Amino acid sequence: MSHNIELREGACIISDAHYSPERPELLGLIKAIHSKELPVTQLILMGDIFDALFGCIDYTYTTNTEMIRLINAIAKDTEVLYFEGNHDFNLKVVFENVKIFPIAQQPLFVPYNDKKIYLAHGDFDAPFGYQLYTALIRNPFILFILKYIDIALNHRIINKIEAHLEKKDDCKELSWFEDFIQKRFGKRFVCDYFIEGHFHQNKTIQLSNFTYINLGAFACNQRYFIVKSMQDKELLEEHQFSKER
Repeated sequence: MSHNIELREGACIISDAHYSPERPELLGLIKAIHSKELPVTQLILMGDIFDALFGCIDYTYTTNTEMIRLINAIAKDTEVLYFEGNHDFNLKVVFENVKIFPIAQQPLFVPYNDKKIYLAHGDFDAPFGYQLYTALIRNPFILFILKYIDIALNHRIINKIEAHLEKKDDCKELSWFEDFIQKRFGKRFVCDYFIEGHFHQNKTIQLSNFTYINLGAFACNQRYFIVKSMQDKELLEEHQFSKER
């Protein structure tokens, strides 16, 4: 399903920023987009933008308030697409004008001129055990129960989750990754490009049916990507955000 959405030249794509008070670097880039210092035609957030943002659990909004406000403000005059990840989900209650795509709607087909492109966070086809886990943690009833247990425990549950996430190494190179991608996709999709995040590898792999792009994580070296003209050989141009802009 296309949802009448097309990829646009000049779109800014950001993946896996894992934004938190311990990793605030994304805020500068979002401020630059909001102020038009960095003009973009479209903002595409590819999941795990926040280290912990769970719709219906208000406490996870508290440390993310400014970022939420800026993304909502950008979405008033710029199309913003948000592909929910495994760290940020059930977000329709958080973002007013943002087009939200939960895991059940990924990968999403988006045409770009005469090219066929799929976009996804990257965990849409995980093993059954992981799929069961993601279904449970996204269940509104379970989140409702978790919310009030967490309140009763003075937010110890959420604080512990956030502390655990902040210790993760998001920048590991996976030696098995290319072989994994070759086996994972085979001839499953007919397209020109398949773009996803989640694995943080910043690699392009030529498969038999299409070009696979795994986005670099913004959390690692503040990488983001701009969609280039189809006259260029490469679809995406990599940039590194600097506070000194």
